[in-house]
Amino acid sequence: MAQVINGKMNKLLNTPLKAFTLYALLVLAGSIPAYYYIVNRIWLSEIDLHNKFVKRKIETEFSKIVINDTILIQSLSLWNRIEPGIDLRPLAKPVQKSDSLYTVMRANNLHSRHSNRFRGLSSYLIINGKPYHLTVETNVEEADEIISDIAFVTFGFFILLVIGFIVLNQRISAKLWKPFYKTLHQIKAFDLSSQRSIAFEKTTILEFEELNGSLQRLIEKNISSYQEQKEFTENASHELQTPLAIIQSKLDLLLQNEALTGKESEIIEAAHKALARTSRINKNLLLLAKIENQQFVDTEPINLSQLMNDSLDFLSEHIEAKNITIEKQIEQGVFIEGNRILLEILINNLLLNAIRHNVENGKIGVEFSKHRFIVSNTGHNHSLNTANLFKRFSTSSAETPSSGLGLAIVKQICNRYHWQIHYSFDQQLHCFFVAF
Repeated sequence: MAQVINGKMNKLLNTPLKAFTLYALLVLAGSIPAYYYIVNRIWLSEIDLHNKFVKRKIETEFSKIVINDTILIQSLSLWNRIEPGIDLRPLAKPVQKSDSLYTVMRANNLHSRHSNRFRGLSSYLIINGKPYHLTVETNVEEADEIISDIAFVTFGFFILLVIGFIVLNQRISAKLWKPFYKTLHQIKAFDLSSQRSIAFEKTTILEFEELNGSLQRLIEKNISSYQEQKEFTENASHELQTPLAIIQSKLDLLLQNEALTGKESEIIEAAHKALARTSRINKNLLLLAKIENQQFVDTEPINLSQLMNDSLDFLSEHIEAKNITIEKQIEQGVFIEGNRILLEILINNLLLNAIRHNVENGKIGVEFSKHRFIVSNTGHNHSLNTANLFKRFSTSSAETPSSGLGLAIVKQICNRYHWQIHYSFDQQLHCFFVAF
């Protein structure tokens, strides 16, 4: 998909494009000296052939004519002055040397301000029976110009190549990767609680087809496991209700027995409290299962401001029992679309949590607006265990143990409506924030 470089995400498709561009640039940089070497070698080879051809032509022409030595020397003096690049001079005695090639930098006769590179041929001839030294030099600056032109054209083609890479990469990837992005979109929109599988689009690309097949099998397996877990939770909760109700009724009958001793009454009362707690846990588990299975689908516009005030009135006895002071800032007329039962549970659980974990003569702050809902309370002088705060069957504090399902239900309801909830401990207050 993507890789992180310096905190920045890079698209997968751009990664090989950058590598290809860098590779092409390195090849271009390496091709320039290669072009120079090859073209220069070819050019010098051609010039050497040209100079040898000039030598053979001079030898052939002089062998065809008969001329006086004095006139020949005078003619050569004039020729050497007006013929650039060729110099033919008499020698005092014959020299036994083979032809030699050389390269020299010197000023150009036509442009004395600039030094040019010349390729030369040094040879020895016999004309009219006397030895002569011949030098033929040809300017090779044209080779440098050709190499510069080739480098410029190559760089232009490199620019065109990079532009072509970018355009083709965008157009081809838009079509080639379309099935992948569609699969990715479907996976992001997938909700396990809806228990609906995904019908992936057929594609002619083998890798994408294998990916879709693997995802299809994985989703179907997860849906099956989720369905089995949901049925088990629902069945277990329902089946437990009847025996729990029977046990509770039997305990109530025992408590009404006048023959019970004080010790026996205490034991039965303790069992009765444990049974009541078990019954609450069972009901909360059933509620969680229903929320996860989206059984609360009915929605309506709900006046949350009024619902908040109603919940505070409903819990007034619990608040007064601990002599808790309520400080509230409730914005009136705030409506939201949702299920009334779930929203009542959300508000009541947060308020009950603030009451249960409060201290005598403590206080609870309630702040409510169209964007957020905050419940704060006094309590223990340390932060709660945030790692397990919203997990099932985990208590946030060992000092006030509970079933550990109240905040888990709050978290599940927030997930149901895509709200954000988090906890903080500030100025000796435990605060729960719900952002709508």
